[in-house]
Amino acid sequence: IRQIRLDAVNLTNALKGNTKVQGDWGEMILERILENSGLTKGREYFIQETLKDESGGVLYSETGNRMRPDVIIVYPGNRKVIVDSKVSLTAYVNYCNAEDDAGRDLALKAHLQSVHRHIEELSRKDYSGWTGGTLDFVMMFVPNEASYLLAMQTEPALWNEAYRKRVLLLSPANLIVSLKLTADLWSREYQNRNALEIADRGAKLYDKCLAFLESFTDIGEQIRKTQETYDQAYKRLKSGNGNLIAQTQKLKELGIQSKKKNKDIL
Repeated sequence: IRQIRLDAVNLTNALKGNTKVQGDWGEMILERILENSGLTKGREYFIQETLKDESGGVLYSETGNRMRPDVIIVYPGNRKVIVDSKVSLTAYVNYCNAEDDAGRDLALKAHLQSVHRHIEELSRKDYSGWTGGTLDFVMMFVPNEASYLLAMQTEPALWNEAYRKRVLLLSPANLIVSLKLTADLWSREYQNRNALEIADRGAKLYDKCLAFLESFTDIGEQIRKTQETYDQAYKRLKSGNGNLIAQTQKLKELGIQSKKKNKDIL
């Protein structure tokens, strides 16, 4: 307990109770986990990407804000899940620092109210209704493991209640497990794709070999025909009966004069 309180105090001092700073800190933790998940940014997951409709128009929430979730994770088959980081630290730190039971009870109640409020906010956004291919729930990431466990232990039905509202509560530990499983799915998907590509390339290579053999056979046939034509022409020129050279030789015997010397061609 003492160590938990010390960690909470240090964390509070670092974040200074500022909601914006706490939010940025939560997003940083989420991004660090993603970087070490085995997934690739810009391919299997996207950070702070504005949601758009089918025509490319920007989507806005009921409050007029751009629909811009913290993270979109892509699964094989182009299925997607949205992850939003929600930090509930102030009341939790007050709980850890409370000097008496009354103070702890009050802070614990405020902590649970904060978690419930975040669940309601994500449920109302209804990301799955706006984004094509999005799975029918959104992951709510609670970046502080201890505050997550406190809420779960105090209100065991909280997880199921959130899930009924299509919100999946995740701490750093179970988000890491979820992302590792996703990375494994992608690894198998890429292996399957490689196997299919190898089979496709093998089929194309086989077809090319057959086409080459057919062309090579045609070349041989053309060479054979050319040889036959050459042999026929040669007979007409020199070796066949009444060939051209024999006829010209007879002309020479009759006294025709030629300037060309016979170099054993005739």
